[in-house]
Amino acid sequence: METAATLVLEPVFEADFDEAAYGYRPKRGALDAVRAVHKAIDEGHTEIVDADLSRYFDSIPHSELLRCVARRVSDGKMLHLIKMWLKAPVEETDERGHRRMSGGKKATRGTPQGGVASPLLANIHMHRFIKAFRKYGLDGRYGAVLVTYADDFVVLCRHDAAAVLDTIRRWMTSIGLALNDDKTRVCNARRESFDFLGYTFGPMYSPRTGGRYNGARPSRKAVASIRKNIRRRLWRGNQAPWDDVARDLNRTVRGWCAYFSYGSVTTARHNVEQHLYHTVRRFLRRRHKIAGPGYRQFPIRDVFGKLGVRSPESYSHAPAHAFA
Repeated sequence: METAATLVLEPVFEADFDEAAYGYRPKRGALDAVRAVHKAIDEGHTEIVDADLSRYFDSIPHSELLRCVARRVSDGKMLHLIKMWLKAPVEETDERGHRRMSGGKKATRGTPQGGVASPLLANIHMHRFIKAFRKYGLDGRYGAVLVTYADDFVVLCRHDAAAVLDTIRRWMTSIGLALNDDKTRVCNARRESFDFLGYTFGPMYSPRTGGRYNGARPSRKAVASIRKNIRRRLWRGNQAPWDDVARDLNRTVRGWCAYFSYGSVTTARHNVEQHLYHTVRRFLRRRHKIAGPGYRQFPIRDVFGKLGVRSPESYSHAPAHAFA
């Protein structure tokens, strides 16, 4: 029922959503947002409001969200159904594996994590912020470009980014949200780097010419994440047939490379390839009980050849200035 209702509601609100919003929308995705950020920097919007919302999905006020929905939906049964979704109890597991219940009849904030309608409801509430951004003309006054993806957003200004941040902080308070002050800052992309949607943006230097350019590359956290996923699949007790292990590895790495296919990816992919090879080599050395490091028995050409593991560097990627 929730899926069917979402399919009905989505076109109603999609017609209102702003071009600044990229998350959970038809024919739009995170890489489109990445390209928009990179393009804005190249066009001179280099004073950055690097913002972080505190627990956005858990903080959305039900009363204000329902008022937003009611402006476009008059059917009382549908509004009651949405209210029931917001009040649904949810069992969650924290990082330590402990279970806890959230939501329920007494809840006044938050959208159920994992709920089919939650992304749409989150976009509806974030639309209030985007409307204020347009209404008060931050784009005209400060040359500000807004890019949002669900609860992640960045504002790229030509000047006075600190004033823009002060304004945004007041607006967020007025709609029942809060910025995480420890993770929110103003920086200059000509001199400093910042992360958004897994990419690092900022000044970079060509290894070939030494020339400086405004770059986009996979962030350190993104590289650490795929390295962790590779290790998880090659855990010491994994007894699966090698063909299955290789297939799982390829699927994992292919998905990472598909997303991190934009900008300056060569160094990151080389680092991932080296980690992948050495982790596979150690795994096979243990599995076959081979003394020594296993370089001779499992050379890199065999791992990325007859053993069926695909090299991250073999996947295609978009150039750093693909704005078309």
